[in-house]
Amino acid sequence: MLQSHRIFNLRTGLFALLAILIFILIILSLVPPVSKDALVHHLSVPKLYLKHGGIYEIPYMDFSYYPMNFELLYMIPLHFGNDIVPKLIHFTFALMTALLIFRYLGKKAGSLYGLFGVLFFLSIPVIVKLSVTAYVDLGEIFFSLAALIFIFRWIENSFQLKYLILSGIFCGLALGTKYNGLVTLVILTLFIPFVYSRYNKRPAFFRSSAYGVIFLAISLLIFSPWMIRDYHWKGNPIYPLHNKIFHSPNGIVKDRPSKGGSIPMNRGFFTYRSMIYNESGLQIALLPIRIFFEGKDGDPQHFDGKLNPFLLLLPFIAFYGIKNDPVNMRGEKKILLLFSVLFFFFAFFTSVLRIRYISPIIPPLIILSMFGVKNMFGIASEFRTNLQRQLGRAIILLILAFSLSLNAFYIIGQFIYVKPFSFITGMIGRDEYITQYRPEYPAMKYINNNLAFDSRILFIFLGRRGYYCDREYIYGTGMVRNLIKRSERPEEILSGFSERGITHLFVLFPLMNTWINDNFKDGKKALIQEFFRKHT
Repeated sequence: MLQSHRIFNLRTGLFALLAILIFILIILSLVPPVSKDALVHHLSVPKLYLKHGGIYEIPYMDFSYYPMNFELLYMIPLHFGNDIVPKLIHFTFALMTALLIFRYLGKKAGSLYGLFGVLFFLSIPVIVKLSVTAYVDLGEIFFSLAALIFIFRWIENSFQLKYLILSGIFCGLALGTKYNGLVTLVILTLFIPFVYSRYNKRPAFFRSSAYGVIFLAISLLIFSPWMIRDYHWKGNPIYPLHNKIFHSPNGIVKDRPSKGGSIPMNRGFFTYRSMIYNESGLQIALLPIRIFFEGKDGDPQHFDGKLNPFLLLLPFIAFYGIKNDPVNMRGEKKILLLFSVLFFFFAFFTSVLRIRYISPIIPPLIILSMFGVKNMFGIASEFRTNLQRQLGRAIILLILAFSLSLNAFYIIGQFIYVKPFSFITGMIGRDEYITQYRPEYPAMKYINNNLAFDSRILFIFLGRRGYYCDREYIYGTGMVRNLIKRSERPEEILSGFSERGITHLFVLFPLMNTWINDNFKDGKKALIQEFFRKHT
């Protein structure tokens, strides 16, 4: 009776903490969007689509060729003039992922572990950051986990085809959310023939391969509208990824850098880290460990995001005594670990490493962590004396409390950075709030209020953050460089801008001055100075 009472109190406490956490995340969301990628891409493109009356090609925005399941969702609140609701839509997918984690762990380990897994997941720093921004990563996380769990259901239910079809649908939705879903597609397509051969008493090569082909076909079918669009526009169904495969070396279109995390860099990954961040070979080799300890928001060297170290430590304990687990449970643990490792190394070797780019591994690691916690309590229960057992359980609870405290400190830091109450209570207005984070915003307000509707503005070194600009805008440093290099007189630069319909320049001068000093000799510097003196 006493044990039941303790479990009830613990479950009640976890529910209370979870409710408080969800309330906090909603509060942090109720401010105008100021996150970079939201203003560059996830809100700006759907805003342009609404202004244009539908989806259209935007050649100067390479990211406008990315799949856009979520951006289409965001068009609904943007149509009604609300750009805070997209954050809540994004957060909803964190809650849906949490529900998947709870249901899976509740069935496999018990509701207490499911509740703690949900609390741990929703409070992981990078999940907190994503939950209060209008990005798309939480959608990819949800769809990838759903695809993986339905493969488990497929195995449990004697390989009934409907579960494989559902897994393929969710994988296709992950692809349509972000190109990183291609990694999920490749890994799961390889898993399916393997697990069928492993668990079927009468494995057949052709049947195993057929299941893999069915999964691949369904995933690509769900993803196909975006492939058809890009093939129609660019002759590459996954543009701008791997463009050299679809175009000859002499073609006009070249690979462009991606923020989506799947395009190989011009330089090798290790060379890039060594040259840009001056990291030693040992530091680079330790990246799979460092990423759990050194994360920092807004710092590319430190993975532009933050995880929790216990996501690395606890999963190892999940495999203690694995021989005593049921066959299916052993297999699922191995698949969860293998998926996480393979996904990480795909991102590790093919992109600039960001935590957001490997975020689909977080739910599998959460699940393995909870299995690890369960094993820890199992070990403690085997101690000889009651005092040892009580002490062991107390130490485990302290470890779990410490792991959550790391997340709690990050959440406190988010309140300090976001300052939601100043806006929610009306102490400062929308314009003043945005200006605190985006210094270019007052100039954009001036543009919206004073420039003619047919103006066309060239953004120069503004980070491509065009969401708050209501006039037509383009950007392209390469175009400016080429124009300066082939011009001999200021009037030729002016003519080049005019030919492109550009009526105004919007310039961040400190960065432009640095760029000019690094790229041009004295003669061209004088030409640029004369252009700005005479024609701006």
